[in-house]
Formats: sequence, structure tokens, C-alpha cells
Amino acid sequence: MSTDRYQSPLSERYASKEMQYIFSSDKKFRTWRKLWIALAETERELGLSRNGKPVITKEHIDELKAHAEDINYDVAKAREMEVRHDVMSHVYAYGQQCPNAAGIIHLGATSCYVGDNTDIIVMTEALKLVKKKLVNVMAKLADFADKYKAQPTLAFTHFQPAQPTTVGKRATLWLQEFCLDLEDLEHVLGNMKLLGSKGTTGTQASFLELFDGDQETIDKIDPMIAAKMGFQDCFAVSGQTYSRKVDTRVANVLSGIAASAHKMSNDIRLLQHLKEVEEPFEKNQIGSSAMAYKRNPMRSERITSLSRYVMIDALNPAITSATQWFERTLDDSANKRLSIPEGFLAVDGILDLCLNVVDGLVVYPKVIEKHLRSELPFMATENIMMDAVKKGGNRQELHEKIRELSMEAGRNVKVEGGENNLLELIAKDPEFNMTLEDLKEAMDPAKYIGRSKEQVDAFLGNVVNPILEANKELLGAKAEINV
Repeated sequence: MSTDRYQSPLSERYASKEMQYIFSSDKKFRTWRKLWIALAETERELGLSRNGKPVITKEHIDELKAHAEDINYDVAKAREMEVRHDVMSHVYAYGQQCPNAAGIIHLGATSCYVGDNTDIIVMTEALKLVKKKLVNVMAKLADFADKYKAQPTLAFTHFQPAQPTTVGKRATLWLQEFCLDLEDLEHVLGNMKLLGSKGTTGTQASFLELFDGDQETIDKIDPMIAAKMGFQDCFAVSGQTYSRKVDTRVANVLSGIAASAHKMSNDIRLLQHLKEVEEPFEKNQIGSSAMAYKRNPMRSERITSLSRYVMIDALNPAITSATQWFERTLDDSANKRLSIPEGFLAVDGILDLCLNVVDGLVVYPKVIEKHLRSELPFMATENIMMDAVKKGGNRQELHEKIRELSMEAGRNVKVEGGENNLLELIAKDPEFNMTLEDLKEAMDPAKYIGRSKEQVDAFLGNVVNPILEANKELLGAKAEINV
């Protein structure tokens, strides 16, 4: 590790080796060579010839394939210092290894043939890795929701105590957000297309020259290249580059996942403050340099921090897309080199953290029950009132009584710092005609969670489990946490 220059935290601390390789130089340049081979094969198969002789031979193709993987980086680097052009430097380096085929490498193409098609290929592979990790987070959340589907807990609206829910039902709210993200991801992934080979302004003029104006043959070029590179199609029209709207769509998917992770991890942070739920804490982990007793939700905080970065990063491709002039400008290049890889690297780290946190999430039922019971008398007033009416009370009068007694109990809690004594106050009031024992029988938390358990079962059974079954080959991933 170099200590005398800037190192990206995304590489050093957060992103997995798998995602880092997808955006590595080695991956890029190996893909360039695959694209040059695909182009040469296509031109040969379509019968490109001069004076009745094939321009590209089987020997050319074999030579290119023989050196597809052993890239001579030193030659390419030295050449780039001379010509200041990365693509032509690698064309030259490839040609040095393939002297017989040197003249047909990159034939008819422009730099965007390798640059843009590689970007699409790399983003597609990265989206597949994101999908794998997202599905695994969803599977862990589904297990958690199922395990705690009947565990009553105090719900919150405006972060104020509200009608109870269950721990599992709350987890389905997080899970549903990720389900929506998966829908968006699959839509974008299913519609990824290559640029193909369309020349300097997208008109395929160079191929019109190469194939002597044979329109029918030229129409076959892009579909053949797409098939060789594992894609269904190429974009029907383009300028020199593929539409930067594609980058925007991809970044928006990443931003959506980040927003969902942010929401979940923020909730976990709040619950950890309440001591109801706690993220995993390792045996020798230090929570605070000064306060040795602290167990801070550091991983959840890291999720929110990285998520904020990704959500803001999504603006970069959108602005870049909006400011492309005519058939192309180059003000996209430097921005794309940062915004797209770093968006993916950050989301990769986010999902690893989510998988780690959800897999080891600790629930404290006794604390949850204590908090719930402290507020439950207020939640139970409707039931208490109905029971009192059954014993002969007047509903309107009892409603006013409960309102007054609830205010008094609230003052006892907030002003005096005492316990919630609403049940005691009601038991003392003869109009309710109920004993303290009668009232306590009505305090079973399970009576106030509505259909939470049934909703969890239905959601998992009808929505989540079919998704997991359809993606079962992706399950079983483990989180790689560096810090």
C-alpha cells in the first residue's frame, strides 16, 4: 500500500475485490481486445475483401486470439507517452504482439467502439453483481421478518409512539423498498444494449466505404458484434457515443438502492438508541475512544454515509447527459471515470454492510416489551371504553373521562418523571366500574398489533419468496467487511 499519495476509501475500505476488478484497467483492456476480435471476426464473416481477396484471414483472427489475454502494458504505456491517446496506444501494443494482424486491428472503428462498448459491458457485469448482493440482503431480511413477525413492538409516526406493530412487520417495510429497487434494476439490466460500431458520428460511413455501399451487409454488423459479446442488441441510432441517458438510468438504480439502505439503517440507528435492536458488535470492537462502554451503530452509520454519497453522485450522469452537444463532446469522459465506477463501488460496500448488519441484527424483546407497556394504556383506551360501556357506562361521558385521565397520566410521566399510571386512575374512577386486574387483562400487546403477522406471511409468501425462488442461484453470498 502506497502511503505517499491519495488512495480512494472506496477501494481501500469499502468495496469488494470482485467489484473493484470489474472497474479495473485490466478488465477494461482485456475487453478492448475481445471487442477488436469480435469486430475482425464480423468483418471476415461478412466477406470483407479487396480485389477478390479477403482482407481478414483466419490466421489474423488466430493471432489476435493468441494474445487476447497477455497484454503488453509496458509497450502501451510507453506509446501513450508519445501519442497521448490511450486507444491508439493499445492498438499499437496489440499490433506489436500480432504483426501479421496489426493492419486490420480496429478497422473501420472509432475510439468509442472499444471505449463505449466496454463501458456498457462493465456496467452490465456490475449490475449483475449488485443484483446478486441485493437479492441476498432481501433473503436475510425475509428471514428476519419471518422470525419476528409476531413480536409486538411500539410503532412510531413522527417518531412519536403510535399503535403497535411487530418487529417483523417493520422489517417488511425495509424489504419492500428493496423489492422496488430490484424491479428497477432488472428493468435497466434487461434493456442494456451495446453501442455497436457506428463510426465517428454514428453514420457508419467508414463501413459504407469498406463494404462498397452494401447496405444489407452493413446492417448485419451491429447484431453480429452484439451476439459475440453476449448482448441481444445494439442501439439503433447514436452519435459517436451511446446516449449518456444510459448512465443516468444506471445511476438512478444505484441511487434508489442507496435510499432504501439509508432508510433501513437510519431506523436501526434509532432503534439502537432505544436499546430495542442492535447491529452486530464484535468481541474486540471499540465503540468509542473515550467512552469505553459505548456500542455505537458504526456500520449503520457507514451505510447512511455512503448512501448519501451515491444519491448525490446520481446527479453527475444526469447533468452530463443533459449537456452533450450534438453528436458528442468530451466533457463526459473525466466525469464518467469518477461517477460511474465510484457509484458502483459505494453501492457494493453498502450492500455488503447491509448483509452483515441484517444477518447479525440483535433484538431485545424485554426492552421492546417495557417500552410498549409504558405506552400501551394510552393505546388501549378504546378497548377499555368499550368494555366499560358493556358494563353500563355512557360512551360519550366515558370518552371525556378517559381524555382527562390520559392528560393527567401524561403529566405524571412528562412533568413528574413518574410511571404511566393511567390504569390506576381509571380503576379508581367508579364510572368505569372496572378493577385494576380487569384493566391489566386488557394489556396483552398481541391484541393491538392488528394483522401484522398475517401481513408478513402474505407479503413473504406472495411477493418475496417467488422473487427469491426465481433468483435462488444467486443466494448464499457472504459479506466482505474490511473495517
